[in-house]
Amino acid sequence: MDQTFTPSRASRPVAHRPNRPVGDLLREWRQRRRMSQLVLATEAQISTRHLSFVESGRAQPSREMLMHLAEQLDVPLRARNALLVAAGYAPLYAERQLNDPHLDAAREAVQLVLQGHEPYPALAIDRHWTKVAANGALAPLVARADPRLLDAPVNVLRLSLHPDGLAPHIVDWAGWRAHVLQRVERQAQASGDATLAALVEELAAYPAPAGADPEPSREPAPLSDVVVPFRLRTDIGLLSFFSTTTVFGSPVDVTLSELAIEAFFPADAATGEALRAYRATREKGAA
Repeated sequence: MDQTFTPSRASRPVAHRPNRPVGDLLREWRQRRRMSQLVLATEAQISTRHLSFVESGRAQPSREMLMHLAEQLDVPLRARNALLVAAGYAPLYAERQLNDPHLDAAREAVQLVLQGHEPYPALAIDRHWTKVAANGALAPLVARADPRLLDAPVNVLRLSLHPDGLAPHIVDWAGWRAHVLQRVERQAQASGDATLAALVEELAAYPAPAGADPEPSREPAPLSDVVVPFRLRTDIGLLSFFSTTTVFGSPVDVTLSELAIEAFFPADAATGEALRAYRATREKGAA
């Protein structure tokens, strides 16, 4: 695993008009955000009557009004394009391949972050948790996984919880599994993404690794009182991490808006020492 970007397989924004009216889609997003018509209308500074007419199809929203409502509802860019198309307008946000020249600066920024984070592991993922790039420090974490799970495209959540992946080597597998499922369930609900919803079902159906405790551990772990730690048995020792997620600010490209960097930090001194020693050994071997 290195910093080579895996080309995005995402398609361009659809040009055909969806079967569902724009009012139905807008209502669905409002309900997903648990907002009443009154609350949304107040925040958008429009009348409740007008919003009701838009949702029922009795009024046709302007392009500007539709994007204003989408902003209030924090609708993802991909779904904003779908709203526009449903209303008869052209998509507003481009969806480029990751190797598109327009994304050169962003791609370089991701590579700098990944490289700069070594000797600690970090990877870039798309909206479905597919790995698009990673630094060299990720290698010892996945060395015990079935090689078939490392063939591109690699879904990092599948790799994490699959019984042939990292699952047998995760300390407190049940606790980590619960954390992952809760996180992806929230993401699927917030985005309305059917692929993510299906991924949650797949992950939840994986059997427990042999010998794993089906209940989350109550044994104290490094930083467990402030974050959910990720502890993994590897060929270089027991590694303990906490992680951060970084996204681009104010993106106007669909692909870029769905890109995130997961960076892992050592939760104890032994993990930091092991990873620094691993990098030194790797650099010595490459010299």
